[in-house]
Amino acid sequence: MAVVGKIEQALYFDGMVERLTVIFFIILCLLLGVYLTLLPWVSFGVIGDWGDNYLLVFVAEKTGVPLIQQTVASTWFRGAVTGLGIVNLIIAFWEIAHFRQSVMMLQGDARNQKK
Repeated sequence: MAVVGKIEQALYFDGMVERLTVIFFIILCLLLGVYLTLLPWVSFGVIGDWGDNYLLVFVAEKTGVPLIQQTVASTWFRGAVTGLGIVNLIIAFWEIAHFRQSVMMLQGDARNQKK
């Protein structure tokens, strides 16, 4: 029991938890950014086109509002989704550039909560 506590304490004070938190956040932002940037413009065989996929057609038919499908298929909407993807990529690259600062900020928050 004491060994587990010492390992947990070593990881905590070493800052590994904070580093992993920042790394996972960077990975999340990168993946989300790439998907949101490319998905509206690239057609995947099984999924279909962005504005003509099965789920979108199903929702438009069930609600009786074909305007939903027309709106999502428009280039304006695709551009907005792509813009969100670019914002996520910018956040990811900012976090990469300021990695130590983010880790230190999380460590400072963790130390303040411990007191």
